[in-house]
Amino acid sequence: FGIHALLVATVTLSPVTAAAQSENHATGEDVYPPLWDLAPENLLDFPVKDNKIVISAWSYQDRLGAYKSLLNASAKYFDAFGPQNSGNILWGLPLQHGWQFRTGRLADPSGVTSCGYENGELLCQSVRSWWSCMNYYLSIIPFLGAVEAGLFGKLPYEIEILPPEEQKDEFCYSVKDCWSRMPKLMDEWKAFFEYLLSTEHKAVSSASLSSFKLDDALGLMWKAHTTSIAYARPKFRGSLKYLSDPEANFGEDWANAVDFIAATHFSTDLPTTNQFQVFLPQRMLVEGDVLPSISDFSPEQNKVLVSLRALHKANKLTGGLQLKLWQKAMSTEAGRKMGRKLIENLISS
Repeated sequence: FGIHALLVATVTLSPVTAAAQSENHATGEDVYPPLWDLAPENLLDFPVKDNKIVISAWSYQDRLGAYKSLLNASAKYFDAFGPQNSGNILWGLPLQHGWQFRTGRLADPSGVTSCGYENGELLCQSVRSWWSCMNYYLSIIPFLGAVEAGLFGKLPYEIEILPPEEQKDEFCYSVKDCWSRMPKLMDEWKAFFEYLLSTEHKAVSSASLSSFKLDDALGLMWKAHTTSIAYARPKFRGSLKYLSDPEANFGEDWANAVDFIAATHFSTDLPTTNQFQVFLPQRMLVEGDVLPSISDFSPEQNKVLVSLRALHKANKLTGGLQLKLWQKAMSTEAGRKMGRKLIENLISS
């Protein structure tokens, strides 16, 4: 597999594709995750019980609140990259979670409970949802890593995360608990937030955030992001059984594709993520959805799903060699820039 072939395989994953066709999609309220205004603004907006800030990770609103706290606390590091914190690369996480909520992917797929359904508990996140469980490792874990790194300063209370009703052992519930169970993963998220903090300390003497390099920040964030997914995937494979075959395949294809996206240090700021997400399926896939001709999906959405499937199959067939070649090609800043440029050229040709 040559690099050109790899680029062809991943071409539809580029934000450039989406940018050309989605200028009008992300306007007004759609720019932010659903119900963003209802989420707690900062840590002290969460309830405090027994000298602990209590967060219900199985409430969509509380997970959004954890994200909002992260975005607000890190805003000053991204001032140079866009107005109103729009250049903050942490936007990719809550926007992706908002897409999961909007498309019904956080509801109970077994149908046993009303968790996550409009006629039931809409803001409930089901522990039977593969997407919801995977997202725990991309919401609560980064959040606790930020707490440990000192992003929120010295907190007057400890943080306690409430457990779900089942699969309790698959999650952790405090900084100390998570650290004892998954030190490497916590270390990687902590390293990302410590990098942000270190640029502020250096800036005190140089009077600017000139020590902040976006490519370095993206590299650290994506490293932690891919480790989160690698850690969570084997844990929740059993939850795929609740999904239709097309949806389960899509979930696995998407998790595989993230490694390829990460290698390019894709920018996950507010406008770029919104442009990119236009091409993700706007509902759960069901039995009978056959690619590339799902009738209520746009040609671009069908194309993205086909590409994700092909990419996953090719990577499996080569025993992961395709990803290694891609990562090698993207291992320098110049390589990543060239990769993005090649993708751009492929699209415009």
